[in-house]
Amino acid sequence: MIIYFSMSLCLLQTRSLLSVFEEDAGTLTDYTNQLLQSMQRVYGAQSEMGLATEQLSSQLLEYEKQNFALGKGDEEVISTLQQFARTVGELNTLHSELASQMADRMIFPMIQFREKDLTEISTLREVFGIASDEHEAAMVKYSRLPKKKENEKVKAELVGEVAYSRRKQHQASMQYYCALNALQYRKRVAMLEPMLGYTQAQIHFYKKGMDLVSKKMDSFLVSVSSMTQSIQAQLDSEAEAMRLTQRELLSMEDTVYMPDRDPVPVNRTLIQKAGYLNIRNKTGLVTTTWDRLYFFTQGGNLMCQPRGAVAGGMVLDLDNSSVMAVECEDRRYCFQITSPSGKTSMILQAESKKEYEEWICTLNNISRQIYLTDNPEAVAIRLNQTAIQAVTPITSFERRGEGSPNPDRLASHAEETPCGVPSSSSAPEAEDLIVPGTPIQFDIMLPASEFQDQNRVGGRRTNPFGETDDDCSPESDDSLLQQVFAVRFLGSMAVRSGQTQEVIYEAMRQVLAARAIHNIFRTTESHLMVTSSCLRLIDPRTQVTRISFQLQEVTQFAAHQENGRLMGFVVEGRDWSEGTEEGEPSFSAFVFESNTEGEKICYTISLGKDIIEAKKDPEALAQLMKNMPLTNDGKFLLLDSETGDTANGGAPDEEESEA
Repeated sequence: MIIYFSMSLCLLQTRSLLSVFEEDAGTLTDYTNQLLQSMQRVYGAQSEMGLATEQLSSQLLEYEKQNFALGKGDEEVISTLQQFARTVGELNTLHSELASQMADRMIFPMIQFREKDLTEISTLREVFGIASDEHEAAMVKYSRLPKKKENEKVKAELVGEVAYSRRKQHQASMQYYCALNALQYRKRVAMLEPMLGYTQAQIHFYKKGMDLVSKKMDSFLVSVSSMTQSIQAQLDSEAEAMRLTQRELLSMEDTVYMPDRDPVPVNRTLIQKAGYLNIRNKTGLVTTTWDRLYFFTQGGNLMCQPRGAVAGGMVLDLDNSSVMAVECEDRRYCFQITSPSGKTSMILQAESKKEYEEWICTLNNISRQIYLTDNPEAVAIRLNQTAIQAVTPITSFERRGEGSPNPDRLASHAEETPCGVPSSSSAPEAEDLIVPGTPIQFDIMLPASEFQDQNRVGGRRTNPFGETDDDCSPESDDSLLQQVFAVRFLGSMAVRSGQTQEVIYEAMRQVLAARAIHNIFRTTESHLMVTSSCLRLIDPRTQVTRISFQLQEVTQFAAHQENGRLMGFVVEGRDWSEGTEEGEPSFSAFVFESNTEGEKICYTISLGKDIIEAKKDPEALAQLMKNMPLTNDGKFLLLDSETGDTANGGAPDEEESEA
């Protein structure tokens, strides 16, 4: 609607019509501000979309740099995500272009309309108001002219002022009214133009997006879809297998979950083991606590993985360590692991008897370094079979020679031993060597009274008949041979024969097997002194003689065919239980583990026996002494020391046998 102005138009009608146009302009200003806020929000979201897609593209490329603990199928995922990153990067370009078009074709026209048209209306309204106020002031002055005594000069000035104010008001009102009329046309354009630019920008964005998807990504999206379907099929298969497993577990009886009811037999040939154990920790001088942790073996080390840790750490080096069962007051199935130096030890508890036995056997197998052999399983099985044979009564006629590890070496070694006793053509049976069920003594303990007597008389032993054993005392020993070896006593047992080395090999086998079965691995180190008159086993700390044998009573001695550190000898005694005057001959086999080769001990024993025989012939004795180096005083034969510093009593109390 257009306003037509006329000087004769009623002022009331003009003011009424003007108020309608001003109200419309005010409403348009409020709506324009709200519409501009909405458009700016859309533009801000589109700009944020561009930044978000750019960040998404960068994050997809970061997947390749992640160090995942499980990397199965990562190659396919990495290549696919890289392709997606390139696609998202192209979409980011489109989003950025769309945001730029929104700013130019939607936001800018609306801001221009508000700043140009609406601001102009506001300015012209203020100018029109000022002109109207000035016209009203001039008319007030002109109306006050008196009727009498008119001053023509004042009247002329007021008339001129009224005319000027009317012209000024008329010009301001014409500009204001024209702007109000033009606003009615501008507002329709201002509402349509931004939305037209927004719609055209969106259409352009979608067209480019469709070209990108249809031309470059059709085959790629198909391959990704097929890959996801394949993965989902595998997941469904795994889920179904897990459901079947759960059904089987739910159908089992409660006895399956009860401890100490495992139907699977104990496996004593393991070289690796893993599971939960309770470890004892000291919290004070006398108080202890138990923690349940996950332990596993790796190589020759015992590892532990605490709760919440992603990897395990080494607890102890098991090589040459000692593993033995221990009794705890408040716990069952406890065993102790001690380092070779004895400075580090720990007590662990298994949850069942089967786990308890398997852990001990496994740790002992690792301690013996079976895992370093070419075929550790076969070695462990062979040792296990040997251990079972030692405690199983022999009921068949199987020959011992057929079960030996190396029969040829056994026969040749028997012919070359220093004892000089040839081996028999047919190997005797085990029952002919050792009676089944013969008890084994694993340590040599001195009675308290005898220990005190030896300390009191300077090591001289007194028998019940009041006679002193002067033959083997250090003071009266005039032996030409005196050699000390560091050994560990493994066991002794009664045997049937003392004239063949087979009985020594059988005794070694049964002693070692019994120690393995009964988990007896800790031994006490002693000094074995070989002279030309006797053999003495001496405590290195107290120098007390634990036991002594006349060299003439030693009927056989030999070293192990495979483990050169094992040696043993057979001692002949008398059995007075039959009531005969001279007593029946009895034989006992003693098995030792030395720090050196057993052949050296056997050679020294053989040399002692040669000296005994040479004493019967002075010429033979002189010839023997001429071929052997003597000490400075000429009293003893000079041989290499085998004990070193340990001969002075500095040896540790207990060590683990490596046999």
